[in-house]
Amino acid sequence: TENTCIFHPWEELKLYCEQCQLSVCTECMGDVHAGHRTTTPKKASQERRAAVQELVTEGRNLLETYFTFIRSLRDKEKVLNEHRKQTNKNIYHACNKMVEMLIDMKESLVAEVDQTHRQNMTAIEGQREMVLTEVAELAAVCDTAEERLRQGGTELPGQKNLTQVIGKYRTKAPLSLTPIQTRAAVFHPADTRGLELGQVRLHSLRSPSVSTVTSHVTGTVHDSEYQQQGDNTQSQAGFRTTFGGKGSEQGQFDRPFGVAVSEEGEIFVADRGNQRIQIFTLQGAFVAQFMTAISGGQNISPQNVAVDTEGNLWVVGNHGVADFAVLYTREGKVLTTIDLQQTRWSRGVAIDTRRNNIIITQTTGEWGFCHGEVQVFRPDGKLVRTIGDQQGMKNPEYVAVDADGNVLVSDCEDSSVYVYDEEATFLFSFGGEGSSEGQLTYPRGICTDGVGN
Repeated sequence: TENTCIFHPWEELKLYCEQCQLSVCTECMGDVHAGHRTTTPKKASQERRAAVQELVTEGRNLLETYFTFIRSLRDKEKVLNEHRKQTNKNIYHACNKMVEMLIDMKESLVAEVDQTHRQNMTAIEGQREMVLTEVAELAAVCDTAEERLRQGGTELPGQKNLTQVIGKYRTKAPLSLTPIQTRAAVFHPADTRGLELGQVRLHSLRSPSVSTVTSHVTGTVHDSEYQQQGDNTQSQAGFRTTFGGKGSEQGQFDRPFGVAVSEEGEIFVADRGNQRIQIFTLQGAFVAQFMTAISGGQNISPQNVAVDTEGNLWVVGNHGVADFAVLYTREGKVLTTIDLQQTRWSRGVAIDTRRNNIIITQTTGEWGFCHGEVQVFRPDGKLVRTIGDQQGMKNPEYVAVDADGNVLVSDCEDSSVYVYDEEATFLFSFGGEGSSEGQLTYPRGICTDGVGN
């Protein structure tokens, strides 16, 4: 049995040899274990359990030290992420301020050029009117003399007047036909090699202090207080601009659906309920607005807006039972109108600047049974291709095109984003409905930045 000596089966294991760390019987003590110090098996078990428990306690304390350090790394990640976010905000703010100053300087220079041009045009127009008056008088006497020559006869009335007029312009012509002096405005760009937005310098961030002291004897853990310290300049507020408010006055909105930003730093908002496009600076200051009118004096309700390479605006929207894509100038003049299939769904629009194509989303059918696709048009309204049929799009509401010509489409009902290359070849999709990492729920707006994110 378990309590019987294997060497002397008739004897019980009543002793424990501390030197050999074995349970032994009395016969063993007179043989192999003679002279060894012994104790009872129960006492030996208690001593071994105490030693093991002490080691376990020490191990747990060491684990807690590691866990505390891992938590400090996680906290440090949060600090670094927040500093990166705030630093980028500072850079964007400085850039926007510089762009705003450059825009002011641009407008001032353009105004100076325009003023010089108007002065030149006024002088040229004045000389033109003077010369035309002289041309009229000279042509009249020449016409009269030619008519009398055709009539024949020896008498030529008016010869004296013809002689006087010709004589006058013989002297006057060289003076009248001397071009006036104009001054052309010439732009000399400043040396931009020294233009600096600023510098990024590296400052040490004090790591969360992890001076955890573990007592291996008592097993207690003493955690020092965690402290977070950063650069005070990074905590400045005010870099996010909020503007608008519900209403129909300038700068107010009624269901704004789409937004676009031009290279000049102007924000264009599709103010759907007010049937207009409003224009703002990057700081939210109102600049201008125009009604989204189409032929016949009717207005469409704009759903989205995009800026083309010429600074004109492509706007998608609907009026009654008709959908349109309309190209407006910045002042609201209609340049092109594309008739679209009538649907009851919102559309997105983007511009492929590399090929000058207009990318428009379209959804048809009823909710739960809808079908989506993306249509590619030329500026003259010709449909080039459709995208998304094979991927089973349902409700693509927004679309963006990155610098490489890749098309990114957010499907609201399918909770996914589809990506195609410039040849409309499907590359991949991501998302899927859910709240786990990488999943999406009803994604809507989408855009890309200058480096392809």
